Amino acid sequence: MRIVDASLKRPVTVFMVTAGLVIFGLVAASRLSVDLLPDISYPSLTIRTDLPDAAPGDVEQFVTRPVEEAVGVVPGLSRLHSISRPGQSEVTMEFASGTRMDLASLAAREKLDLVTLPREAKRSAILRFDPSLDPIMRVRLSGGGNLQRLRRIAERTIQTDLEGAAGVAAVRVAGGEEEEIQIEVDAHRLTATGLTLADVTRRLGQENVNLAGGSLTEGQAEYLVRVANQFLTPGEMGGIVLASRPDGVVRLADVASVARGSRERDVVARVGHDEAVEIAVYKEGDANTVAVARTVKARLKKLPLPPEMKLITVADQSRFIESSVQNVVEAALIGGLLAILVIFAFLLDLRSTLIISLSIPLSVFATFVAMYRMGLSLNLMSLGGLALGVGMLVDDSIVVLESIFRVREKGASVRQAASQGTGIVAMAITASTLTTVVVFLPLVFVEGVAGQLVRDQALTVSFSLLASLVVALIVVPTIAALGGRPSPTWWRAPSRHSQPSPRAPHAGDDGARS
Repeated sequence: MRIVDASLKRPVTVFMVTAGLVIFGLVAASRLSVDLLPDISYPSLTIRTDLPDAAPGDVEQFVTRPVEEAVGVVPGLSRLHSISRPGQSEVTMEFASGTRMDLASLAAREKLDLVTLPREAKRSAILRFDPSLDPIMRVRLSGGGNLQRLRRIAERTIQTDLEGAAGVAAVRVAGGEEEEIQIEVDAHRLTATGLTLADVTRRLGQENVNLAGGSLTEGQAEYLVRVANQFLTPGEMGGIVLASRPDGVVRLADVASVARGSRERDVVARVGHDEAVEIAVYKEGDANTVAVARTVKARLKKLPLPPEMKLITVADQSRFIESSVQNVVEAALIGGLLAILVIFAFLLDLRSTLIISLSIPLSVFATFVAMYRMGLSLNLMSLGGLALGVGMLVDDSIVVLESIFRVREKGASVRQAASQGTGIVAMAITASTLTTVVVFLPLVFVEGVAGQLVRDQALTVSFSLLASLVVALIVVPTIAALGGRPSPTWWRAPSRHSQPSPRAPHAGDDGARS
C-alpha cells in the first residue's frame, strides 16, 4: 500500500506526528468538560400560572384556555395538554425531537406576553426540565441564632463572592428570614382622615421609586441625573405625606405603624435541628462541573465568616462525578492491562507485546482530540465507550504484526516484510474495523432522550476503532521495520521452513538492501 510505503520511507515524520498526537491528546483531555451524563435536552416545556383562591373551573376558563390558544402556534409543537387545579394552571408543551428548546422557550414567552389574564393572576412561569440546570452544589449556613442576620450574610457576602467565580452562572439564596419594612394601617385613624387604603397604596407607589432624570449639560461636561427616592428605613417611609389639609399634612406614620419585620417564609432549610440558609450554586452551560465545584470550595474556605457560623455542604455533584468517572477509568485501565497480559501470554515476546500495546494509548489520545473537536464531554457514557473498545484496539495491530512475521519467515528483509505483510492484511482489517464501526454509527442518529444518551458512547467507540486502524497501518509497520525479527509464537514450533536462511539479511544490513 502506498500509505504504508510512504510511512516506512519517512519514519522520523511518523514518529513526530505520533508525538504531536500524544501532546494534542493530553491538551484536549485537560480541556474536556467533565460531567456525569451527556447534555440531555428534554423536548417539553411547562407553563405554570397561579390564580390565587380560584376554583378549577375559573382557572380553566380565565387562564388555561387563553394560554393554550396563545402558545398553540409555537413552531415545532407536537402535543399540548393541561391541568387546572385550585389556584393553579399547568400547560405542558411537547415538541418534536431535535427542537432547540432555548428558542422554543423564547417563542412561548413572546406568545404569553400577549395574553390578557385576570389582574389577580401572577406572571406565567416557563419551566424546563433539564438536569444540567440543577445546582451543582448546595451549602447551608447555620449558627448565630438570628435568621435575618444569616440571610443578610448569605446574600451580601457569600452570594456576592461566589457570583464572581469562573464558570458560575448564578447563586440563589433560600431559607432564613428576609428583612422587609411592614406597614400596619389603623383602620379607625385612616377613616378619620377621609383616606382609603387605595390612597395609601398609591402614594407608596409614587414615592418609593428610583427614577432616571435625564442629563444635565454644563459647558463641555454632561451629568446624568438620577432621582434616588427609595426608602431604606421605617422612619423615611413613615414620613410620606398622604394628603395636605388646611390644618396640616397627613403622614403615613399618623395612620399606620411602620417597622422592620420578616417576610412570610415559603422555604425552611435546616441543618440537623437548627434552621439555616441554603446557597445553591449553578454553573454555566459549557463549564466543567468538577472544576467549578473546586473553585467554589476554595472561595468558601476564604470567606470571612463570624466564628459562630459554619458552612456545611449538603449536595455536591462533583463528588459523585469524580467517583463515577474514576471507577470507569480504573475499569478501562484494568481492562487494558489484562489485554496486554493476554497478548504477552500468547506471543511470549516483550518487544512484540509493546508494539501492539502502543495501539491502546495512541488510539485513546486520538479519541480525546476528536471528542474535543466534536464538543463531547468526559462522562459515564463516553468513558464507557472507551472502556468498551479497549480490548478491540489491539486487534488490527495483532493481525498486522503477525502478517509481518509470516513474510519475514520467508526470508524477506525487515522493511520488505513490514510493507508486504501490512499490504496483505490491510483490506481485511479495514473491512473488519469498518464493519464494527457501522454497527455503532447508527446509534448517533437515534432521536429522543435515548439517542442523546448513547450518542457519546457510539462516537467514542467509532473514533477509537478508526484511530486503532490508522495506528495498525502506519505506526506498527514503521516500528516493526526498525528492529530485528520477532520471536516465534509458542503455538508454532520452529520448522525447517522457519529457520533463517544463511543468506537472509540481518537487521543491521537491512537499510543497505532496501
